[in-house]
Amino acid sequence: MAETETPADTRMSLGEHLTELRSRLFKATLATLALGGASLYFARPIFGLLMRPVLEALPVGQRALIYTSGIEEINVLMKVGLYCGVFLSMPVLLWQLWGFISPGLYPSERRYASPFVVFGSLAFLSGGLFCYFAVLPSMFKFLLQSPEAAALVEQLDAAKLKADEAERLLRFGEFDRAADLAKNAIVALAAEGTAHAGSGDEVSRPAEPGVEISARFDGLGRLVDAVHSAVGPSSRPVLRKVMDQRLVAAQALATSDFTAASKAMDAAAQALTQVAPINAAELATIWSLEKALAEGRASYEASTWTRPMLTMREQLSLVLLLELAFGVIFELPLVLAVLGMAGIVRSSFLFKYQRHAFVICLIGAALITPTGDAVNLALMAGPMLLCYELGVLAVWLLEKRRPKIDPASGLPAA
Repeated sequence: MAETETPADTRMSLGEHLTELRSRLFKATLATLALGGASLYFARPIFGLLMRPVLEALPVGQRALIYTSGIEEINVLMKVGLYCGVFLSMPVLLWQLWGFISPGLYPSERRYASPFVVFGSLAFLSGGLFCYFAVLPSMFKFLLQSPEAAALVEQLDAAKLKADEAERLLRFGEFDRAADLAKNAIVALAAEGTAHAGSGDEVSRPAEPGVEISARFDGLGRLVDAVHSAVGPSSRPVLRKVMDQRLVAAQALATSDFTAASKAMDAAAQALTQVAPINAAELATIWSLEKALAEGRASYEASTWTRPMLTMREQLSLVLLLELAFGVIFELPLVLAVLGMAGIVRSSFLFKYQRHAFVICLIGAALITPTGDAVNLALMAGPMLLCYELGVLAVWLLEKRRPKIDPASGLPAA
């Protein structure tokens, strides 16, 4: 008897369907709330993990989120717990969904319950992970970083590391090696500055001389300390002259006389070469690196004169929206397969309107993606189109495996 059972044998009335739906929704809601409540204990570290792509896209020293009301932080953590409940209870939600639709399936199709739950949960998890590792980093870098500024600060950081190592070598008397490092850093900075100048992008505002001169003043101090460590007490008479010029530069900085400060620092650097006359060229090279670093820092500050102030609530809402959207997108093949098993859609229909589905996917990706660049749009639309094609294939395969119905008896054909 079981071999000839059809979906019609298990029909329920409208009231029974509504009762069944209410029971399934209650169980799904209970599981979500229970797991969400348990997740509240870990809400803060989970929130930090979710915000990592946001924070890593911010400039160093500005990696923080703000809240604008006393209860915003609590609301954010509660929202984290609720969404964690949704993600963790996905197997339960899928099981309840399968239980609701299974009466309308053939006996041979009802055995797919476990694969449906397992693959559905894995698909949802895969969508969230794809969003977290592939979409969010590039999206927030596009939103929060200028490509030119990001390249410049990366080159500045690399040059600063070389400058630090060069000064460390100076302390051990390695003047030649220190100068070689400085030359490499100067060449790299010059190449980056040329590329930035040739990109056609104008700096948003003129570089402030105070930023450059202050950075140069700090560099001079590090250079003086390194030379004193290398030469020892015998350098003190010359270093007194250097410090006199440095004090002149400090006084000029205090009165915003940047021209006088620059001249005084150049004079101090020139006097510093008298500590080790045979290595004067090497010291001059390292001082040139410090000046180049100061100029690059001023250019960076001028090109990034706007500062993002991101709130916890808004960034969490954006991240969770995208995580949930990608989780649902990766469920599309299973959703289409279930609709195909229930007889709601057919593969012929999906093939016929395939071009329309592509357009809908592109429009949906454009609406969901908060950026306007082609990369992030492709990262959103690509999985949608792929999942749609997989869903069409799944429906077609299920139709091939489904037993044909005898029109006369309404039963599966022998």
